[in-house]
Amino acid sequence: MNTEAGRQAKFNQLAQSYGTDLYRYAMWICGNDALAKDLVQETYLRAWKALDRLKDPKAAKSWLITILRREFARTFERKVPKFTDLDKVVVTEESELEPDEQTEMKILRQGIMKLAPKYREPLLMQVVLGYSCKEISEALDISKSAVMTQLFRAREQLKTQMRKDGVTGNVHELF
Repeated sequence: MNTEAGRQAKFNQLAQSYGTDLYRYAMWICGNDALAKDLVQETYLRAWKALDRLKDPKAAKSWLITILRREFARTFERKVPKFTDLDKVVVTEESELEPDEQTEMKILRQGIMKLAPKYREPLLMQVVLGYSCKEISEALDISKSAVMTQLFRAREQLKTQMRKDGVTGNVHELF
């Protein structure tokens, strides 16, 4: 796509295809609506500038998520004010949940956010974005077996945490 119109079309397709996933992931990692929107916008800005470097359209989602993750890391370098507590964020899909289910979801989110980033990131990428182990390994630049180990440990730590918080259901059912 050498023309400006072709470049714009390619970018618009990426933004339209992955905007919802980017926002959802940003909300999970930062827990703040305004910051999540800013992260997505910064991701788009960086993606626009580097669009010519995206050679494989199949890798676009991983590429965008990697940009978003790095942009989120930069927020700490800029000393962004403290984020809102994730349990105060209402995600649209939850409006259909019963009160008991909403409580479980709140406890689940709190548990996920307590996980070390090493375990939280692959779990969120799998659960929120629907990434396969291979895609996670590529995005995080670690081996597939390391991803599987981290996912297993994340779930085990989450189960333990949720038992402490009084949730008796299966963690896998809550995803």
